[in-house]
Amino acid sequence: MRNSSLLALLRSDRVAFVAAIWLMLVVGIALVGPEVVGKAATGLDLRARNAPPFDFSRGWVHWLGSDALGRGILARIFLAARTTLGIAVASVLLSMVIGGTLGIIAGLSRGSLGKVIMRGTDVIMSFPSLLMALIVLYVLGGAPANLVVVLAITRLPVYVRTARAEVLEIRERAFINAARVMGAGQVHLALRHIAPLVLPTLFIIGSLDFAYVMLAESALSFLGMGVQPPSITWGLMVAEGRSYLNSAWWLSFWPGLFIMLTALSANLLASWFRIAGDPTLRAAQGNTGHA
Repeated sequence: MRNSSLLALLRSDRVAFVAAIWLMLVVGIALVGPEVVGKAATGLDLRARNAPPFDFSRGWVHWLGSDALGRGILARIFLAARTTLGIAVASVLLSMVIGGTLGIIAGLSRGSLGKVIMRGTDVIMSFPSLLMALIVLYVLGGAPANLVVVLAITRLPVYVRTARAEVLEIRERAFINAARVMGAGQVHLALRHIAPLVLPTLFIIGSLDFAYVMLAESALSFLGMGVQPPSITWGLMVAEGRSYLNSAWWLSFWPGLFIMLTALSANLLASWFRIAGDPTLRAAQGNTGHA
């Protein structure tokens, strides 16, 4: 599909279009936000301690209120966006690459290698993902790198099983058999013929998984097992504000709202990707739009 027709299809779905705009805004904040706010996100101003939102006399960094140390909530949201999105994107990409590779290998393998991969996947799935993350992070600490690895491991089975199921169906198609007859090896089949067909499905799952991983990171930070100060994430901001819910609700409300809107937008856009990648669903949506 050409980029122009893809954009036109996106604009025809107003909900997905708004979701895409929000995600672009959040990504822009993550990329340039920390440089824009500078020291405003970390500098103390006890005169603005727990200042309420919409007090425009203190500058734009305090438009959403201030925390217990007088730091602007909006500035800290900008600063935390990079860490929150960075952890989510890195975890999804890592689990997608490793899980997709293992799934393709398991699907092409007709021997014991595929069975070993699937049994390893079953072992990971047998542990509750959040509990396993809590145990590992308790031992290793809540550094962002540790969080990325742990979250990626917990999501591996989804990609392994999906990729393997796709490969089991694709490997029986006529063009794969023709490539084998012409002397193509397993590596050539995997890279040139199978992976391009599996990747769109993995990208759709990754879009959905992005929201899940971001919520998991926020939950771990809220429980005190995720990122710790001086680093900051939206989930950690919610955790820091829970002691002030009765007197300063904005400390937890605004970062929680950013978490909710970003996760919702990612899910909506993932659903749109599924429609855009399926000609049947795309045609059905077009007919509905013209009705």
